[in-house]
Amino acid sequence: VLLLLHFVTKNGGGNSVPNAWQSLVELIYDFVLNLVNEQIGGLSGNVKQKFSPRISVTLTFLLFRNPQGMIPYSFTVTSHFLITLGLSFSIFIGITLVGFQRNGLHFLSFLLPAGVPLPLAPFLVLLELIPHSFRALSSGIRLFANMMAGHSSVKILSGSAWTMLCMNDLFYFIGDPGPLFIVLALTGLELGVAISQAHVSTIL
Repeated sequence: VLLLLHFVTKNGGGNSVPNAWQSLVELIYDFVLNLVNEQIGGLSGNVKQKFSPRISVTLTFLLFRNPQGMIPYSFTVTSHFLITLGLSFSIFIGITLVGFQRNGLHFLSFLLPAGVPLPLAPFLVLLELIPHSFRALSSGIRLFANMMAGHSSVKILSGSAWTMLCMNDLFYFIGDPGPLFIVLALTGLELGVAISQAHVSTIL
């Protein structure tokens, strides 16, 4: 990604009429800016944009890594649980540290809704703290499960289609196109899922 940005933005920021690569970089850049403005509330525009590099790194990492398993003899690192768990926990810890740095102990006020009776406060804080803490785990599991399930389905059906291709019996022309078309359709679907999961995981 860094090499792509370097070669696209050399010569003073690219061409006046962008080519395909420059259009891709500008599309990702505009997408991140819109994502920051939509998802981060209560801050001025300049303060919001300080979070753009972190969100941009997360989005581009997932955008280029999720579809990697569609390339033959490659491996999708985001289908490995340790990678997605490390990513989600590091972001969760970073958000918590930034929250305490900017707001102090007032950051914990999101655990207690306004107007709650004092006797119920400890229970509500506990009930809010548990799902908030498990959010990092659930985000990692969600990405890992989606990537592993989709890529496994493509691999299984590809093996089935290859077996049908190697058949030279009477049912060759009847049985072969079915799995082949299913694999092609599932490959396109999985490519869309890989890109959409990059977007969804970045928002989460």
